[in-house]
Amino acid sequence: MSDVTATLKPIAKSSGLGPDADVLALCEWAAHRWCAGRLRPLLVTASPPVVVHRAGTPRRTTVVAEPSSPATTSLIERGGGVLRLPPTADQLPAILSAARVGPALVVCPSVEGARALAARLRRTAVSVALVPDDWAQARGGVDVVIGARQAAFAPCPGLAVALLLDEHDEALQEERTPTWHARDVLVERARRAGAVFVAVSPTPSAMVRHERFVLAPPVDRESAAWPEVSIVDRRSVEPWKRSLVSDELIAELRDHGRRVACVVNTKGQARLVACRQCRELARCESCGASVAEIDEGTLTCASCSTSRATLCASCGSTAMARVKPGTTRLRAEIEAAAHRSVMEVTGSSTFDDTSCDVFVGTEAVLHRVRRIDTVVFLDFDAELLAPRYRAAEQAMSLLVRAGRLVGPRGRGGHVLVQTTLVDHDVITSAVTGDPGVAAERETARRRDLALPPFSALALVEGDDAESFTMRLGTDVMVARHGDEFLVRAPSPDLLADAVARADRPAGVRIEVDPPRV
Repeated sequence: MSDVTATLKPIAKSSGLGPDADVLALCEWAAHRWCAGRLRPLLVTASPPVVVHRAGTPRRTTVVAEPSSPATTSLIERGGGVLRLPPTADQLPAILSAARVGPALVVCPSVEGARALAARLRRTAVSVALVPDDWAQARGGVDVVIGARQAAFAPCPGLAVALLLDEHDEALQEERTPTWHARDVLVERARRAGAVFVAVSPTPSAMVRHERFVLAPPVDRESAAWPEVSIVDRRSVEPWKRSLVSDELIAELRDHGRRVACVVNTKGQARLVACRQCRELARCESCGASVAEIDEGTLTCASCSTSRATLCASCGSTAMARVKPGTTRLRAEIEAAAHRSVMEVTGSSTFDDTSCDVFVGTEAVLHRVRRIDTVVFLDFDAELLAPRYRAAEQAMSLLVRAGRLVGPRGRGGHVLVQTTLVDHDVITSAVTGDPGVAAERETARRRDLALPPFSALALVEGDDAESFTMRLGTDVMVARHGDEFLVRAPSPDLLADAVARADRPAGVRIEVDPPRV
């Protein structure tokens, strides 16, 4: 017996149940796939939030609840795939179809959404475990295990169908490292269990569509379930005199019977300021970066924090144009145009949405207000032209969220999109209610540029990031990306293997499948 084994002591006690052998193996796979470096974060995700001493009593039933989804049933029978379900369509029938086949694991983007669906399922007499709260019951066995992102690792004995709702939603990806995605975890889990994987989304991502069958409703029915989308063509508006408060927006605002939400992903007074006299963009005198007007009357550099009064450094004029106005400035402009009070909404603001009928804010406004008649995207070009390869998909996701707020065509709801890119694929898809238009062209673009799913990407940062990336071998390509390093490999497996072989310093952070590159 070696000295090491001689010092081992027997386990004195166990605090409770944890992941079973299959989920433990899944965590090990995920740690390798997303270059975790250690297993602990994934084990925490897969474990119950409190000590569980024993599993619940199995509560499986013969599911006959209606309405079921013929489309979902068809996908399950063919071995899985992707269901393109319009934004205002009900997702419950898809879950009931999955539950009829056998134990179903359902993952939603949000805790609130999972809780609402669990409550509806219980009213159909289907046995349900909402995780993490009902982790013990999920371990015992039920018809449907449902939860948010971390439910991808939840117990589900006898798994028959892994169902992912709103696959397009960014909330399904973990922001902290390891940056695992519920979609890929469910795909691998279904493969290991011999189960069926089905993804549901109004606008499925290029990742989930890749080499999978996509089932869509008839064109007329799909279009009718999308919102009414109108385009405000901004091409003829002179940029230096441009206001985001258009005539079309004013018409919506002055109809006091409508609740209006205006969206622009810029906080404060303005993120881009120019001189009206000489048309020079306002820049920092210290580092040359663009300056922002966070507080009225002061220009601040986001790079080096240098501040100065709101005046042009080139000609001294104080007449400045807010080329990219923020929510604070727009609130005042919209309030003046609407002749009624306007509430500013950001991700951190606290408010009562019954005290006002007009809102302006970042995209958080789409998640935090209810009963909206009109959603207005004030500067949709900022979404379509964002310096990210997923910009088109993320823009479509915003339109989906807006559509759910205002409802389908024919119910009086309205989405107003202000843009100069009136011929963009995303705009065409939204107006026609046919997301397939943007999807096909996005896939072709990704293929031409060798972007995921036709490659795998990772961001590497840290003091030793440069030397570490040089040790990754010839299977990957490395390029500097600001202060970080962007690594590209032909596939996720080759990327993970390259990282595993290299000597990785403790201070190096790796973000696999970075959502904002």
